[in-house]
Amino acid sequence: MSDYLKKHSTKPTLRDVPTSFSEFRDIIVGRHKKEVVIFYPNHDETSSVPEGSISSQEKLEEVEERKGLEKYWAIITTGAGLFSDGYINNSISSVSSCFSKIYGKKYTQSRAIQNISSIVFVGTVVGQLTFGYLSDHYSRRISMLIGTSLLIVFTILCSGAWGVGTSGTEPGGLFAALTAWRFFLGIAIGSEYSSGSPAAAEASNLLPAHKRNRWFIWFTNFTIDFGFVVGAFVPLVLLWICDQKHLTPVWRISIGLGAIPPISLFFLRLRFKESKKFERTKFTKGLPYWRIIKFYWFRTTIVSIIWFLYDFSSYAFGTYSSIIIGLVLPADASLYKNFGWNVVLNLFYIPGSFIGAYSTDYFGARLTLGVGLVVQSAIGYGLAGGLEHLKTHIAGFVVMYGIFLTVGEFSAGNNVGVIASKVYATPVRGTLYGISAMVGKVGAFVGTWAFPTVIRRYGLKAPYYISSTLCIFSAFLAYFFLPDLDQDAMNREDERFHEYLRASGYDMTSLGCHVDVDGTNVDILADSDDSVMKKEDHDVEVVEH
Repeated sequence: MSDYLKKHSTKPTLRDVPTSFSEFRDIIVGRHKKEVVIFYPNHDETSSVPEGSISSQEKLEEVEERKGLEKYWAIITTGAGLFSDGYINNSISSVSSCFSKIYGKKYTQSRAIQNISSIVFVGTVVGQLTFGYLSDHYSRRISMLIGTSLLIVFTILCSGAWGVGTSGTEPGGLFAALTAWRFFLGIAIGSEYSSGSPAAAEASNLLPAHKRNRWFIWFTNFTIDFGFVVGAFVPLVLLWICDQKHLTPVWRISIGLGAIPPISLFFLRLRFKESKKFERTKFTKGLPYWRIIKFYWFRTTIVSIIWFLYDFSSYAFGTYSSIIIGLVLPADASLYKNFGWNVVLNLFYIPGSFIGAYSTDYFGARLTLGVGLVVQSAIGYGLAGGLEHLKTHIAGFVVMYGIFLTVGEFSAGNNVGVIASKVYATPVRGTLYGISAMVGKVGAFVGTWAFPTVIRRYGLKAPYYISSTLCIFSAFLAYFFLPDLDQDAMNREDERFHEYLRASGYDMTSLGCHVDVDGTNVDILADSDDSVMKKEDHDVEVVEH
């Protein structure tokens, strides 16, 4: 075994940082032989995890237990909650347009236009950190159930938000009440990232190689994008029903309907089963934070920056999409046209995410993300340069804007979650996935807060220039500084994390155990350093009670 492959045990703090030319060569050149599987048709899980190891045994047991559609059903149950993230964050764009028509300058020239849109991301940050700890230390299932319950309650409260002095023409305390409820709604959304998504990643790892990424993406990011589309279409339907003279029921019902999907999901999650690997490897005596920081500081930083930059532009563009279209449409254009073009625009999210899921399986997350971001930046620069001409052709603007968004979903939108699910070990996946997603939501908060100011001061071109430049920077970080992201990266990372803990002197008996139905208690024992480095003799002690 080369020194580079031993760094996770010998130099854990620098394991992701190349310290010689040979390491740099292995990282940049060697990884594609594992990641770009379309060029290697016979390639199938060429993992460094040996047959007979703990990870291999656990996987075989669980694959046998979850057969047929049950393997896919676990991904659907855990990942589908992110639909609410897309619906809630995109429907607020149409709600914001309704407020502009109902309350005029009392809304558009107040802080409310930023507070209502961005406060949900503050709550999401709190939820991601809180539920990340709960999902790792206690249970993925319990965390998901609590988060789903909060999602239902606060969606309904947002729909019925009211304040002192609120009327058909006066907002009164409405904006303050809606801001408060959306903060707690954000906490519920945060639970989906740090408990639902890690559970979906672990469920996808039971699928055949070269299908794992696409199924994970279809029920995480694609689900968010589908929520974007529905969140844009529902207000349009309600506008057809209620007419432009009755916008209050339009925005209230638009928000309230967002409670229906999590109600259905709650009952599905009652039957969810924790993965065997999580039950057997979770920390039972608290997380060893200093060891985790030493092992994961670099890759967590890189993943977090990429996620921050993606959410900075993606959520800001999504949240203000109807407002941006309103700036391009003639001043006397009806709200029907605004909402209608917003639906068309959001439909562009779908093909990018769906097709990109296949690309991630065949070409790998790193290459799909990097190439996609470079293409997106080129489109963004072109869109900014030709904006004045496109303003006179709304259809052309929407098509170019839509292509810009669909390439973003093809690349970063799909793959930031895939990357975060693969680079962390099972016992800490919820916490570190939550931290990475948290930094992303900080980017979303900054973007939704800053975009109105940027547009007012520098015009509509500025966001496209900013976003396109950040795309190139993200592609650079992903290509050169992320670890291996092949199909079996999750299993290999679990093995390396356990080896690191043993090498650092950690008491391995404090990791979780599993009680089988016959009452047999199976504990993971610490191996000797020699057997660990050779990946041999992973013993399992069976104690009868």
